[in-house]
Amino acid sequence: MEPYQLNIPTKVYFGRDIWREAVKALESFLKGNIMLVTTGRSLTRLGYVEELAETIRKCSSAEHVIIFDGVSANPKLSEVRKGIQWGKENGIDMILGFGGGSAMDAAKAIAAGVGIEEDIGELFYGGKEPGKNTLPVIAIPTTAGTGSELSKAAIITDEQTRKKGGIRGTALYPKAAIVDSLFTDSVPFRVTMETGFDVFAHGMESYLSLAGSPYTRMQSECGIQIVGKYLPRLALDLEDKEARDKLSFASMIMGINLGNASTCLPHRLQYPLGAHTDTSHGAGLAVLFTAWINWEYEYAPAMVERGISLLMGQEICGKQACREKIRCFIEKLGLPLSLKELGVEKELLPVMASEVTGNVKNDLAAQEEEIITKLYAMSFDRE
Repeated sequence: MEPYQLNIPTKVYFGRDIWREAVKALESFLKGNIMLVTTGRSLTRLGYVEELAETIRKCSSAEHVIIFDGVSANPKLSEVRKGIQWGKENGIDMILGFGGGSAMDAAKAIAAGVGIEEDIGELFYGGKEPGKNTLPVIAIPTTAGTGSELSKAAIITDEQTRKKGGIRGTALYPKAAIVDSLFTDSVPFRVTMETGFDVFAHGMESYLSLAGSPYTRMQSECGIQIVGKYLPRLALDLEDKEARDKLSFASMIMGINLGNASTCLPHRLQYPLGAHTDTSHGAGLAVLFTAWINWEYEYAPAMVERGISLLMGQEICGKQACREKIRCFIEKLGLPLSLKELGVEKELLPVMASEVTGNVKNDLAAQEEEIITKLYAMSFDRE
């Protein structure tokens, strides 16, 4: 067996309706001036934001809690800059990200920017890792999908240049994560399906990743099985609390995989797509996945068959069967199947292809000539 390393630096509290108990357990850590970063809309309406803020205010070492809710569904560089400005003006000592991946990614990016003199764009465009001046972060996810609470990346978009990318580094790992599936109960159908598909994408991509290990592949198999069994249940009944609990668990363990095995081509290709269309991460992955499975099968047929079989709960053999099954799965979730459905014009394909960045060599199919162009082309229209 090949030697490998694991890095799981985040302390995790997991369970339904455990967030108050977890905040109490973290009381000694919640010190000074604290910024609560959230997308805020439904969470505010349901009273969760103010209740969380008030619970933190009662912690003995907490001095002030300010709420920054100016974060979009796809967090913008301008929003992060505003959060950094707020943080500096208010002498923030630590940051709590409360929401979906957008809120947590924005929280991590703000944490990186408050402690430095240069503009956050230097990290975003220059690829410089955040350093020791990064503020500590606690992450509380309210969707089951991104795994950002356990990853070392903050994905943001510069709306001026239409570039979507990541600020990455070990300093961005949250110090603690509170994964309470209670917060996912109110997530609407479309977001539930999109974030749930993202869990599957993390599972399948980290399973096939060249940076994977026996440990991450074991977790991938578990995560893929959970999505295959429980996401269709939520498609039928959004009030299925057992399914909500299971998806939160799968999302969490896939967050561990993100930090240790990374992802493959679908995630790399989704970033330019999301930047140009401002569509959701999960929807973008859905339209790219059937084409990716088609090409990935050429280089790892047994692993692709294994992954799709785990998703479907039955043995699936052959490239055509794998493609049909994943396509059918996406369609049953009500997710889009083509770039055209996301408003992409054919003229945009070469532009997006030229903007793909990151470690594409992590993917076995990257050895295919013109693979990025082929994936976008095959994903353009329903076959």
